[in-house]
Amino acid sequence: MLAELRGLGPVAGVYGNMDEPALRESLPKERVVEVEGARVGLVHIPGPAAGREARLVARFPGCAAVVYGHTHVPQVERFEQLWILNPGSPTERRSAPVHSMLLLTIRGKRLAPELVTFDS
Repeated sequence: MLAELRGLGPVAGVYGNMDEPALRESLPKERVVEVEGARVGLVHIPGPAAGREARLVARFPGCAAVVYGHTHVPQVERFEQLWILNPGSPTERRSAPVHSMLLLTIRGKRLAPELVTFDS
């Protein structure tokens, strides 16, 4: 799947806890990407819910946003100086209220996250 995505264009990702060993070897645990001058942190497992936002701010200094996964619960929230973003999941809702994904538009240093939800 990663090769197919890379066939469509540039892909920056991190591995998750359910990924196969070959994928884990080809992707980092966390990373920072820069898009039009805006730095965005990526991580799959953000740690416990208590204190999560403050930990992500400290973990990704200088970033305008942090995108995480693992929980399948969508989050689009400003915390201090950055966006804390979780796209949820378009396929496995688990404990989330809806199936969802996230569109993040970046123009210059302006970020505009939009949560897209799907009917179950």
